[in-house]
Amino acid sequence: MQARILIISPVRNEAAHVERVARSVAAQTLPPVEWVIVDDSSTDDTPAILHALEPQIPFLRVHGRAADPGPVADRLALAAAPRAFNAGLAAASVDDWTHVVKLDGDIELPPDYFERLVERFAEDHSLGMAGGNLVEPRNGRMVMIPIPEHHVHGAVKCYTRACFDAIGGVQTRLGWDTIDETYARMRGYRTRNFKDIVAVHHRPHGSADGTLRGRARHGECAYIAHFGVVWVALRSLKIARSRPIGLSGVAFFYGYVRSAVRRVERVPDAEFRRYARWELRRRMRRAVLGALPVRAG
Repeated sequence: MQARILIISPVRNEAAHVERVARSVAAQTLPPVEWVIVDDSSTDDTPAILHALEPQIPFLRVHGRAADPGPVADRLALAAAPRAFNAGLAAASVDDWTHVVKLDGDIELPPDYFERLVERFAEDHSLGMAGGNLVEPRNGRMVMIPIPEHHVHGAVKCYTRACFDAIGGVQTRLGWDTIDETYARMRGYRTRNFKDIVAVHHRPHGSADGTLRGRARHGECAYIAHFGVVWVALRSLKIARSRPIGLSGVAFFYGYVRSAVRRVERVPDAEFRRYARWELRRRMRRAVLGALPVRAG
C-alpha cells in the first residue's frame, strides 16, 4: 500500500525559519498528501509568510486556530502544541492517511527524509512511532541533540495509522510526547529515532522560554507521567552536568517536586502508571548491570 502522509505543524512566531522549513517539505522525494499548518496566534510575520507560500505549495493548507488562551508566560506549560496539533488534525481534508507527522516550524528536513522514514516502517511492521535525529547550531557548529533510542523528538514525530488509533491520539497535556510513546509500547508497538536520518533544528533547544524554565517543565512532565522519585533524582544528577552546570539538575528536580506539592493531575490510568514504572525499573537495572565490571574467564 502506498504511504499517504499527513503533516500537522503547530507554529507560533516562526518567521525566521518557517519559509526554509516549507521549502524543505516541498522538495521531499515522498511528499505528503496534505500539510496543515496551524498558526497558533503568532505575533510576528509568520501568518503573512505562510499565506504567501500557500499558493506555491499544492498540498499546503494554513489554518488559524480560533481558541487562544491569551498571553501567558509559558505557553508550552498549557500544552499549546498538542492542542494546536489536534485542531489541525480535525481541520485536515484528507482522511485516508497512513502516517501522520507532527512537524515543528523550525525543523528543516533533508529531501529524502520521509522516503527513508517510510522505508523503516515498511521493514519493521511493529514500528508504530519514529523520527529522525536533530542537529542544532551551538557555538558556530552543528551539534546532535542527545536522545535515547526509544524516544522520538516531539518536533518530528511520525505515527502509523494503526499506532495512532491504538493510543487514542495525542493527549492535550504537558508531557504528551512521553505519554504517547509509553502508550504505544503498552499496545505492542516499537518507538524509535534513527540517528542516520538527520534534520536541522534551527532554534536551539530550550531557547524559546529559557533553559531553566524548560528543565523545570521537563521535571513536571516526569511527574505527570508517573516517573518515580529515585529515577528523577538520578536523572537530575545527569542533567546537572548540562549548562548551566548544577542549576539545570536543580531546576529539573524542582519542577518534579513542585508538581507533587501542587498535586498536578497525572495520567489517570492505573495500567499506564504500572507500565511506566515497570519500564523505568527495567532501564535502571540494565544501566546498573551495564556499569558493572566484566569478570574475565
